[in-house]
Amino acid sequence: MTQAIRRRMGETWSPECPVALGGLRYLTMSFRGFDGEAHTGELVVAATEARDVVSVFRALFEADFPIEEMRLPTTDDLEAHPTGDGNNTAGLVCRAARGTTSWSAHAYGLAIDVNPFQNPYENGDVVLPELASAYLDRSWVRPGMVLAGSVVVREFARIGWSWGGAWSSLKDYQHFSATGR
Repeated sequence: MTQAIRRRMGETWSPECPVALGGLRYLTMSFRGFDGEAHTGELVVAATEARDVVSVFRALFEADFPIEEMRLPTTDDLEAHPTGDGNNTAGLVCRAARGTTSWSAHAYGLAIDVNPFQNPYENGDVVLPELASAYLDRSWVRPGMVLAGSVVVREFARIGWSWGGAWSSLKDYQHFSATGR
């Protein structure tokens, strides 16, 4: 990973994170935007998962599954209130899992969140992003939504990753991980 990429990662990685830079890979991949056009996105994931992740996003591109944005998260993104202004598909973010002090799968580069606004996190009364409540109605299908049996779920399952939308204790429709958490 180049120093320029490392600088752009801001506070999404630091030496205190549970995986060294050498264990990560910076990926650039084509994705289909909500405008129907091809765009180039970027993700950082665990080196062990890089090839499989590229194959998933290649399949999503070929299936015309729309992604609004796919770029390296910035320090500003991490500090922003989770209203829903951002809709960034992202991988590595060195942080604790929600509601715990344990590292999240994102901190290891083993998780990806896809279109967070269309695929919110829900745990009781907590919905994140906050303005995405309308997307909790999964029967009202709109572009960019990840649904059971969809190409997104099938492609991540093909590489052995699980979907947070299938969890029973809470729903994290945006979340895919190699660890199951």
